[in-house]
Amino acid sequence: MTPPPVTPPRARRAATAAAPAVFVLLWSTGFVGARYGLPYAEPFTFLALRLALAGVLLAVLAVLTRSAFPVSRGQYGRAAVAGLLLHAGYLGGVFFAISRGLPASVTAVVVSLQPVVTAALATRLLGERLLLLQWLGLAAGVLGVGLVLAPGLASASGEPGAFPPAGVAGCLVALLAGTAGTLWQKRHGEAIPLLSGTAVQYTAAALVLVLAAGVTESMSIRWTADFLAALAWLVLALSIGAVLLLLMLLRRGSAAGVSSLFYLVPPATAVEAYLLFGEELPLLSLAGVVVTTVGVALVLRPPGRRAAQRATMDP
Repeated sequence: MTPPPVTPPRARRAATAAAPAVFVLLWSTGFVGARYGLPYAEPFTFLALRLALAGVLLAVLAVLTRSAFPVSRGQYGRAAVAGLLLHAGYLGGVFFAISRGLPASVTAVVVSLQPVVTAALATRLLGERLLLLQWLGLAAGVLGVGLVLAPGLASASGEPGAFPPAGVAGCLVALLAGTAGTLWQKRHGEAIPLLSGTAVQYTAAALVLVLAAGVTESMSIRWTADFLAALAWLVLALSIGAVLLLLMLLRRGSAAGVSSLFYLVPPATAVEAYLLFGEELPLLSLAGVVVTTVGVALVLRPPGRRAAQRATMDP
């Protein structure tokens, strides 16, 4: 029997190094997909369909690859909780906010604060320790995101305080749910099989979103070419590609370090908007891209041996 091909160590290292950048690129397109798809379907209906399709595809993939399935009710339950937080809560809040008229750039700013909340809670709940340099990186990330989107926010928001309250509330739900889901997945998701566990997450989230759509929406869809393209991209590139990549990154890195990648999503979205819709980036936004990149680099920078020892010492 011929043994399966072995990936060369250099290729594995290159793939590992590129994973964060690929994740940011994929994740940032979620706002673009929402912009294309939401005019043709209400948010909970859209998400329920997206997650149901992604769950079926992942379950089939798990069977075809003979991947393991959760071995206990506890694992199924923990995967379901992660799905409710990461997908129904986070994505539901984002899509609801955009559908209620909150600019996508504003939505991106609010949910990009997740790393700050995650880092603060991870020190308490997961026993992670951040160095002073990493805290400075988190602060630089917040500043950079503000610089990137400040010109667009000033023109998109109209008068101060004009943001729809329902949209702001949806953003806050997304921020809290995404933070809680990241911490939950980091603490309870290590032993859950990746493919089948994510399929369980999507199934649980889709069921809750169907209930929410049935109560609050008409559940009607206009099956246009734009909607089908947005749906296909969000299912394949986001719900399968980006989310599986996120879960793998969480298994290999700290919750705060992985969450800091979300700092790069608003700048990447701004670049995509320029390329796709001709929106120019002001000089202040370009400076913010640099500041944000530096901040993330500081958070993800491996600490030296002495610094790592100090960071892991009990207080």
